[in-house]
Amino acid sequence: MAAEIAEAKAEVTRQMEDVEILHRHSVMRKRDRWYFGAKPSDTHWPALKAYLLAKGMDEDDVEAVDEASNEVVSLLEDPKQNDFQCRGLVLGHVQSGKTANMTAVMAKALDAGYDTIIVLAGLTNKLRYQTQMRMFRDLVSRHPIDWQQLTPNEEHLDFRAPPQGGFLSHSDKSQLAVVKKNPAPLKQLKIAVRGTHALALKRLRVLVIDDECDQATVNAGKGEYDVSAINGHIRQLLSMIPAVSYVGYTATPFANVLIDPFRTDVVGGVDLDDLYPRDFITALPSSPNYFGTEKLFGRIPDDPDNILPEEEGLDMIRDIPEGDEEAMQPVSAAERDTFEAPVAPSLATAIRYFLACCAARRARGDADEHMTMLVHTSAYVVAHNRIAQSMSDWVDSVRKDIVDPASAEGQLLAAAWTGEQGRLPADITAAAAVTTEEIFAHLPAVLEALEFPVENGVSDNRINYEGAPRTYVVTGGSILARGLTLDGLMVSYFLRGAKQYDTLLQMGRWFGYRKNYEDLPRIWMPLDLKLAFRGLARVEKEIREDIGRYHDENKTPMDIAVRIRSIPGMAITGASKMRAAKTCAISYWGTHRQTFRFRHHDESELDANWDEAAALLNAATDAGLRDDDWKVPLWRGVPRELVIKFLERYRFHPDHADLQPGVLLPFLRQPDARLAEWNVGIVTSGKGKEALKALGPLETFGLVNRARLKDGGPSADIKALMSKTDLWLDCEGTAPAGHGWELLKDRRKSAIGQLPLLLLYPIDRTSPYTGNGDNRVALDAASDVLGVGIVFPGSATEGGEFVAVELMVDSVEDLERIEAEEAAAVAMVDAEEGRTGAEVQP
Repeated sequence: MAAEIAEAKAEVTRQMEDVEILHRHSVMRKRDRWYFGAKPSDTHWPALKAYLLAKGMDEDDVEAVDEASNEVVSLLEDPKQNDFQCRGLVLGHVQSGKTANMTAVMAKALDAGYDTIIVLAGLTNKLRYQTQMRMFRDLVSRHPIDWQQLTPNEEHLDFRAPPQGGFLSHSDKSQLAVVKKNPAPLKQLKIAVRGTHALALKRLRVLVIDDECDQATVNAGKGEYDVSAINGHIRQLLSMIPAVSYVGYTATPFANVLIDPFRTDVVGGVDLDDLYPRDFITALPSSPNYFGTEKLFGRIPDDPDNILPEEEGLDMIRDIPEGDEEAMQPVSAAERDTFEAPVAPSLATAIRYFLACCAARRARGDADEHMTMLVHTSAYVVAHNRIAQSMSDWVDSVRKDIVDPASAEGQLLAAAWTGEQGRLPADITAAAAVTTEEIFAHLPAVLEALEFPVENGVSDNRINYEGAPRTYVVTGGSILARGLTLDGLMVSYFLRGAKQYDTLLQMGRWFGYRKNYEDLPRIWMPLDLKLAFRGLARVEKEIREDIGRYHDENKTPMDIAVRIRSIPGMAITGASKMRAAKTCAISYWGTHRQTFRFRHHDESELDANWDEAAALLNAATDAGLRDDDWKVPLWRGVPRELVIKFLERYRFHPDHADLQPGVLLPFLRQPDARLAEWNVGIVTSGKGKEALKALGPLETFGLVNRARLKDGGPSADIKALMSKTDLWLDCEGTAPAGHGWELLKDRRKSAIGQLPLLLLYPIDRTSPYTGNGDNRVALDAASDVLGVGIVFPGSATEGGEFVAVELMVDSVEDLERIEAEEAAAVAMVDAEEGRTGAEVQP
């Protein structure tokens, strides 16, 4: 027993030790360390952790929440200080469990000395209530005696200033207010703060959590010096509290990182900063169990000659034909009132598949779980009810036949189910496979439970996941695109596009966790929308890479401006939120760039690019720069002027915004000795088809093979041109194995010094697909293609010269239309809740 006591004592001692918080995911202002992790004696986090585990959250995911929330809490201000103002931003992923991190941060902050939590939660009662109940279940109900709730667990109520005129400021209780981001409740919040006794207010240690902080919070006043109402209320509120940390949470930080860090506005005689996250920006890592953009659309392959299945993405997206797309949407606003919503063939297939999925989950023992299909076809509210009614009528018309496997409808449902089997990796789920016979056995129960709610600001038939399990085909618009969680979402039928990054990404309600049904989710969308999401996946990855790079550089948020790639035809965020983002700073040092999109049917462009490469190689050969003894075609010490001449004349696909001459060439022309001389190499293939035409001095060589993605649209998208080993083309020996891109570039610099490398890829016009998946097809170009890769010297973590680039935005008319739709959605909610919404200034 003595030994066991000693062991227990050692374990308790270990748990009570300070934990070193590693800020691995943050760009931050330097400050004194004050938080060293949760203690066993804490009240809120141990209870929350136990609850998360008890409700079935994966242990590894709980540990990840624990670690990430430690990082965020340690970046708040120390509540032992008397006065402080902290501004932070936490970047999660859509439907990724960022609310779990948010809740963990709240729990640990309270344990560490904060006493009041204010959560700013969405623009609607529905979103506020959803967050309120989440906080109640996860935090308050664990220790109800320790809490003072300042907002009710009722959907149609919100914060009201207490009758005594201020916060209660219990010394022995934690206070919680979950407040809608609308002027009326924010005014009430300010009244409560203003009415709190000065001594009591000074004792408060307040944590403000701004959920979906890129929505409404960011100043969107129309004029340069206007302050939008919600933004002004939040800034005033923070200025009134002596000790407050403000943390914004979002999956779409585009507007937030474009806030002017140095802007202040005088409101009511007080200078108000504009909520830029000056103290820290934290990018939360995602769990391996999370279905996000990278899992759906894949990642850039390390070796295009040997593409791994996980690099290609999951085969979960189905096309909506152009005819169905046109039939399911009003042609214009003028025709929305007369719009008759048919059930297009692709929508009927999606419904059949959803019914089969619901039956499959019942066969797996999940009958007591919520199951949802999302139909998002139009921003117009008038269309929602008609679409929902059409779907309900269609199901009623086939209800008797569809349960009969021998009927025509039964066969179509069986085909919808069997056609989706075997299209995903076999190990994607541990759940049992489901036969068609099992589907039909459970189908009557599915049809009995099926409901068709409409989720918008004026609907009386809305979703409600409280209580008994629901089986929903839910139709909606803007409200569904922001923050509202759809439980058990398996099928999405998605038409409505958006021309803003933040709006588009937030529409991805299908992202998230799908425990025990990882194999079932499918998304129907038009091709152009799929291409936009694929491009957005690159943008999202680049933002996180930039934050990681700034972390390595020990930069602070005030030192940086996160670089955001421009996708043609899209705006980063609303025009009124972009006043501080007139230019974008781009550095190429230590990076590599490559062409992966080509206008493969434009024979004249393809031939012109080939001829420009030939001219470059001829000029370099005439200058005696070819290394005749090298293992591959290579020219050393090529003058910068020849390289610039080639890049100036090569016609890059418009999607390669960072390779356009107006962006790239100013960087190359800067007076830096590292850019004076280049190595130029040709990447050929010993296994490839022999070229039929010369490439300058090269007459005999093997073409490389690059099949294109099947659904790349009018252009060919090969996803990746370069292999990691290509970086070693001008180095002795073979490329070191097992290294990532960055480490391999460092090894190259150690081997040959700071030499830029231009790589030319002659690509076989046919390029047949030799893999086993369904994502790619033969390139089938009009002529052989000339791809370009560039490896820049220097380090991604160095300072030096940057290029200022004008950001591409939509037309003013398009942006005003987008913002008008969003404003109309908010106005409908205001009308429903009896508000005027007329306030413009705080």
